[in-house]
Amino acid sequence: MKKSILVLAATLVAAGAAQAQASDTLAKIKSSGKVTMGVRESSSPLSYTLGGGKFAGYHIDVCEHVLGDVRKALGLSGLTIEYTPVTSQNRIPLVQNGTVDLECGSTTNNTARQQQVAFGLTTYVTEVRTAVNAKSGINSINQLNGKTLVTTTGTTSVQTLRKHERATGINFNEVFGKDHADSFLILESGRADAFVMDDNILAGNIANAKTPADFKIVGEVLAVEPIAVMFRKDDPAFKKAVDDSIRKLITSGEIQKMYAKWFQSPIPPRNINVNLPAGENTKAAWANPNDNPAEAWVKK
Repeated sequence: MKKSILVLAATLVAAGAAQAQASDTLAKIKSSGKVTMGVRESSSPLSYTLGGGKFAGYHIDVCEHVLGDVRKALGLSGLTIEYTPVTSQNRIPLVQNGTVDLECGSTTNNTARQQQVAFGLTTYVTEVRTAVNAKSGINSINQLNGKTLVTTTGTTSVQTLRKHERATGINFNEVFGKDHADSFLILESGRADAFVMDDNILAGNIANAKTPADFKIVGEVLAVEPIAVMFRKDDPAFKKAVDDSIRKLITSGEIQKMYAKWFQSPIPPRNINVNLPAGENTKAAWANPNDNPAEAWVKK
């Protein structure tokens, strides 16, 4: 009996130590010399795959800069970054369970998610809108009645549309893509009449379509949502390190250069320009760095 109690106590201590390290990301990085970055495969130009295990995008650049600052602060001569693809469905669980240390994709910071994870300072503010075939004749929400809409599993875009005051009395069918590329393929192949999603993701997928001129972004702005990098809750030291690095990017003007590189210049792999200038809300986030959730961006 006494031996069993000792074994149980040792197990609890080990579990506690593991949990403590999971919530102390800086200690975890320093002891292992590596960090796991969660990346998206089709959230261009924020975070997307180039193939062969290589990833690129605005948020990849932001996070690599942050991790460079973390490496210096920890006094490490080197830091191995492991790039782990995540989806809209699994990104939060993988951050919570310690698989991913820093998620650098296209995640909206909102109050519900803040109960589960933490966010860095806002780096981009997106507008949720609708992409359609340019010949569809669809230009507004009230023309979606009886249509089929696609969005990506694990996102909130269709719920946002249903809540919009202009959508009252409108009925539509929903289909879901497994990721943003799949959702756009459903639109591109004619299996859906509209793709509801963040404007940057719509613009990125249109730019990389077989025939970009066949598609356009239309309709009212359904929501304004702050996008930020994501990491585990209750880790104030790591949050400070992330926020300090991003704040330095903003105040130095470097983040504007990163934005121009990915949103207003030809980008790999096809050297196509997404051509999406920074909006007023993104500029406001840079002028007043904050980690306010989406609910704080709703116009009163």
